[in-house]
Amino acid sequence: MTQIDPLKTLLQSVAQGDLNLEVALMRLKQLTTYETVDDFARVDHQRAQRTGFPEVIWGPGKTPTQIGRIMETLRNQSSVVMATRITPEVHQQICKQVSDVQYFPEARISALVTEIRKPLHPGTIGILSAGTADLPVAEEAAITAELSGFHVSRLWDVGVAGLHRLLSNRHLLEEADVLIVVAGMEGALPSVVGGLVNCPVIAVPTSVGYGASFGGLSALLGMLNSCATGIGVMNIDNGFGAAMLACQILRTGDRLNHRLGFRP
Repeated sequence: MTQIDPLKTLLQSVAQGDLNLEVALMRLKQLTTYETVDDFARVDHQRAQRTGFPEVIWGPGKTPTQIGRIMETLRNQSSVVMATRITPEVHQQICKQVSDVQYFPEARISALVTEIRKPLHPGTIGILSAGTADLPVAEEAAITAELSGFHVSRLWDVGVAGLHRLLSNRHLLEEADVLIVVAGMEGALPSVVGGLVNCPVIAVPTSVGYGASFGGLSALLGMLNSCATGIGVMNIDNGFGAAMLACQILRTGDRLNHRLGFRP
């Protein structure tokens, strides 16, 4: 059931003239409104109003039936409903309940998209992968950002083992407003990129590597200890989190431009 009493009270106050629209909008963003799905989930319908982005479903640990029910509950609240870390087998089960769900296999994302996927916000998020084995995490970031309404440029397999591959594409780095750099092994690529660009760099360590990489811990520590400035580090394999941070950076910049009158 949806928790509507606070919302009803708020609307009545506006209708009676007790609250102006600006104050009402501020309070609306602070309301805790959710919908209970059977006995296993409480769907947050106002997350987009509070944070700018709707709730996203974490797939592992949920049954296909649970994921499908949550997707259907979110359908009318957002132009995009995403579920992450979905295997092909789980997606096939979801399709039996949700007929129009799309699958992005490399990113492991199932999504309901009710609008044409095109950039809705200014700016470019550049996403780099050190190696081909890092693509699942890099594509998770790319598809997440695109489904959220941002323009993405991709540059794959440009790790430090062959640095000329990166340098020959330096123009793509310079065109980006935020960069997400995904790397496993020793995790050196973000440090190199951080020394070449004048925009924020979001480093994502992956669990790719031989035994001494400790499932991505070596790359994580290498990125945290980078001597390059302007680098923020995500958790291991967290392409989704990197995309959300990049999107928030661009949204904040656009909001400031509007506030300061730099944009019509």
